[in-house]
Amino acid sequence: MLELKPIQHFDLFDKPKANILIIYTGGTLGMDYDENGALAPCGFDQILRRAPVAKELQINLSVISFETPIDSSKVELTHWQRMAEVIHRHYDQFDGFLILHGTDTMAYSASALSFMLDGLNKPVIFTGAQLPIASPRSDARENLVTSLEIASDKKNGKPIITEVCIFFNNVLLRGNRSKKVESERFDAFESENYPVLAKAGIAIEYQWSYLKPFREEQLKLSVALDPAIVILKLFPGLNLSTVEHIIKAPLVKGIILESYGAGNVPHEKWFLDLLKSGVDTGKLILNISQCNGGRVLHGKYQTSGALDSIGVLSGADLTTEAATTKMMYALGRFSNPTDSKMCLTTSIRGEMN
Repeated sequence: MLELKPIQHFDLFDKPKANILIIYTGGTLGMDYDENGALAPCGFDQILRRAPVAKELQINLSVISFETPIDSSKVELTHWQRMAEVIHRHYDQFDGFLILHGTDTMAYSASALSFMLDGLNKPVIFTGAQLPIASPRSDARENLVTSLEIASDKKNGKPIITEVCIFFNNVLLRGNRSKKVESERFDAFESENYPVLAKAGIAIEYQWSYLKPFREEQLKLSVALDPAIVILKLFPGLNLSTVEHIIKAPLVKGIILESYGAGNVPHEKWFLDLLKSGVDTGKLILNISQCNGGRVLHGKYQTSGALDSIGVLSGADLTTEAATTKMMYALGRFSNPTDSKMCLTTSIRGEMN
């Protein structure tokens, strides 16, 4: 069992604007200098000392931390399950949730939680930083403070944001539409196939027509995830033996096919026959595009026209991160293949058009 520290409460105000629970997993944001002058993960009290303006937001903060902060490259399914369980367990106590997370797998984690938290009607905001909060030029302070403000914002007494999002470099993005695209600049994330939800300038400008409306729903938690999947990325020169090994692997239940452009694949008979054999043996094959923008359209070109008849599913405009976590969710949630296929080809959390 992944261990968590006891919740710390920072009750700064008698009549707060909101009560926010921060889930601190680790990552670059939460790093400070140790006694030897080396950067190391720090506690949230040190983060607050580096960003004292957070105490001026009229928000009462509570923090629950992983016992051992992790680099996001080490994130596993158990981390997603624990984050989702924490939100579910404390859902009625808080107005919103902020998850401090490393950037490398943040889009995967945000996508996974969007599927696991059914009926969510409060904000769950992921944020992090490209530079440690101890760095003089760090983006951590702005990302932290603005994320807290967004997580606490309400209209007519109801939360403005009612979904899982990523806030980074002054933009709020739908979590399951996001992708990390930069490792050396502050604008690390983009959402090519869905508009920005909010922009933070002098004021926070919400893009109201793209926000999910508030609905009175009961939060339901689905933590069953099946990782028995693989990504098959097409490239010129991909050979029969490699594809055969992947598709016929006995423990693989689902295959994410990263195809060219609008869903195009090689038209060689051996390739299509292998895809068909995978479908015929009960494997789910979901076709998504390698492109950051655009969507899969089976039949737009001849090279993708045969996929529907074979039984390959169109992933439309899903990102790789959303497709991967959604397939884990579908395989874990549904025992009936028909239900899994319906889940994969239907928008359930605004992740696809």
